[in-house]
Amino acid sequence: MKILYGIQGTGHGHISRARELLPVFSKQAEIDVLISGYNIKLSLEGYHVIRKRGVSFKYDSQGYVDVLSTAMEFKPFTLMKDIGDLDLDQYDIVISDFEPITAWACSMQSKDCVGLSHQAAFHSKKCPRPEKEDLIAEKVMKYFAPCSSQIGFHFKRYDHFIEPPIIRKDIRDLNPTQGEHMTCYLPAFHHETLMEAFAPFTDTQWHIFSAYSDERYEQGNAVIHPVSHEEFLASVEGCRGVVTSGGFETCAESMFLNKKLIVMPIRNQYEQLCNVAALKEIGIPVLSEWDDEAQQILGDWLRDDHVVHLPEYADSQKVVDHVIAEANL
Repeated sequence: MKILYGIQGTGHGHISRARELLPVFSKQAEIDVLISGYNIKLSLEGYHVIRKRGVSFKYDSQGYVDVLSTAMEFKPFTLMKDIGDLDLDQYDIVISDFEPITAWACSMQSKDCVGLSHQAAFHSKKCPRPEKEDLIAEKVMKYFAPCSSQIGFHFKRYDHFIEPPIIRKDIRDLNPTQGEHMTCYLPAFHHETLMEAFAPFTDTQWHIFSAYSDERYEQGNAVIHPVSHEEFLASVEGCRGVVTSGGFETCAESMFLNKKLIVMPIRNQYEQLCNVAALKEIGIPVLSEWDDEAQQILGDWLRDDHVVHLPEYADSQKVVDHVIAEANL
């Protein structure tokens, strides 16, 4: 049996999930991996990897999706050529973790494709949405990487085809303790913006992980870190709480580690607004703007020791079995 596993390379969640599932798939099949996206921060070793440009979102330093920059970087003819050139005859199963080239190639070649992603969960109307639904964004989530069947991941089992989050081994192997610092990962914000927002809370130590810094340094009660896998794990293992965006994986991992959590979704990023709607339902506080209200919410959160626990996490072998059953093999 041979499998093509398509992965959206933007962000860390898709590749992190693949790192957990690929070794399990490899026990039963030969694997090729296709990764698309042009702002990839992580790599995937030990597998035959096909790289394609694909589509990626770009952000400004104030927490917004930069629509103009995203549009200017989009190369539709390259995308169409990559879709047309992908030969799927050699594969028994094709999987797409919100990866458009594999999904659209399957559609054009009348081949089944299993959607295996957090975004696949939003094919169910039972998943929470923000008060104001974005119909265009709903269509994008549905047709960006269209698949013939879906297996989704979410904080809870909202529907029959939805699994709980996959928690990577690096997180499961940690020994969490309650330290004094807060770990902050808000990748769309410049660290100077974050230091200004956190400045009133002088009694709190902050570990800020920033894509805008190339070196580690300390300023006041904050330590600025470049985005680093090992340093982030060490920080979150010993932190008192996590401040992050509405990204699915980081939120799930924080709750798994029994860390108190507060979120500030990337604005114009509809998937994160949906995630925040789900997080609100289970008691996670949410920030919208760096204004007086946010300062009050953040201050209350810093004083509160309430922790929301992750109800369950996925069994990788059961997920792989689900995929193979979905492919009717």
